[in-house]
Amino acid sequence: MKRVSIFFIILSSLILGCSPTSKQADTPIIRMAIAQAPLNLDPRYATDATSERLNRLLYQRLVEFDDRYQAVPGLANWQVLSPQQYRFTLNQSAEFHHGQALTAHDIKATYESLLALRDAPHRAEFAHIQKIEVHDAKTLSFFLSKADRHFVEKLIIGILPQQLIATNHDFSRAPVGSGPMKFVRWQSALTLVRVRDGQQLVFTEVKDPTVRVLKLVRGEVDVLQGDLPPELVNYLQSKPDITVNTNKGTNFSYLGVNMQDPILRERNVRRAIAHAIDRPAIVRQVMVDSTRLAGAILPPEHYAGNAALAPYAYRPLYAKQLLQASGVKLPLKLIYKTSTDAQRVRFATILQAQMAPAGIDLEIRSLDWGTFFEDVKQGQFQLYGLTWVGIKTPEIYLKAFGSDFAPPQGFNRGRYQDAALDALLHEENWPAATTRIHQQLPYIPLWYEGQFAAYRQPVKRYQPQPDGNWDGLATLE
Repeated sequence: MKRVSIFFIILSSLILGCSPTSKQADTPIIRMAIAQAPLNLDPRYATDATSERLNRLLYQRLVEFDDRYQAVPGLANWQVLSPQQYRFTLNQSAEFHHGQALTAHDIKATYESLLALRDAPHRAEFAHIQKIEVHDAKTLSFFLSKADRHFVEKLIIGILPQQLIATNHDFSRAPVGSGPMKFVRWQSALTLVRVRDGQQLVFTEVKDPTVRVLKLVRGEVDVLQGDLPPELVNYLQSKPDITVNTNKGTNFSYLGVNMQDPILRERNVRRAIAHAIDRPAIVRQVMVDSTRLAGAILPPEHYAGNAALAPYAYRPLYAKQLLQASGVKLPLKLIYKTSTDAQRVRFATILQAQMAPAGIDLEIRSLDWGTFFEDVKQGQFQLYGLTWVGIKTPEIYLKAFGSDFAPPQGFNRGRYQDAALDALLHEENWPAATTRIHQQLPYIPLWYEGQFAAYRQPVKRYQPQPDGNWDGLATLE
């Protein structure tokens, strides 16, 4: 209680010591402070959460998903003509932000360009596209080299204009799509404009969570979503001019493990790490409402979920016994990499304290986001912490754990190889596959983060989505 009281005294004094900043009534801008700037606004390359969320606003996709995680038409309806032929027909008129009509030729060019990019992280899942044939401006067919039950679910890459693809346009920094938001500029902040009404939205990176809260309280920004510790969320809930909405989350947080490391490749060492983490305590102390303990990437309500997976209990003495039985000299020194985000560093320090009684000496290395994420992709880590965002299809298990899906072919960043799991994944035996993943622990599962959004006037009725996307900005009042 004493520590929390001191926190609020400091925060209140900071607010009182700053003069309010009022927006001019005639400025058509909604400002959103974000913890991390996007890395790449080209949908063929983007993998970080911020870029993915913004790309959903900038581009349209062939398919979307309903509340039950089933594919539904986006830009197009489809027919399954055979296990290896899919026909798509545009179901609406769409126009790119530079004025060109979106046609089947643009869809063909987008996916063919993706297949031509050897370093694109999404390329591998489309390698079985044999050819794409345009029938007319609204209709095209995909021909596959092998049957794929989940092919339609994969078609969520934002569609790019063929004309600009041909000129090697830099979509990463100057995106051109057909989504509800249009790119304006990206300098110190990213500015988008809503196509339907000209409403401007400005996204500014503010790494420090306390500073983000202060900016919202003082009226310097209008919206925050996610990436705050619970005491700051509670503080915002106490402010009469701030609205905070929460929702159950589906984004999966985990510890990544380097399976090529001579110590971590031992299963009992990974089990020891899993038993050295007190997940319920972390959820109580530093997570927002509606956070749930996780057993697998996809939540239990997903059609490929597995509600039978029990979280690993906090048993530090048993964890120490597992390490000793494996011949590990204690304390076991491990390096944990994370970003410089304050909340992520806080997680790391709690993990460090919790693991100590298990005989694990955890060294924390916090790096700027770009360096950290590049190290993760290159396999330059022992342990790291990340969150899978917006995952809808069970093929994530193949891409994250399949033996042939190390980056850049996929997302098997720990370079895990398991022939038994590969067989289960190719059979699409999701209950057995998720059970084996849970037993083998190529990832250490943590939780599904609860979602929240905080906003002030003039924003009205903004509700966070379970996967944390920002789609609501497209219709925000």
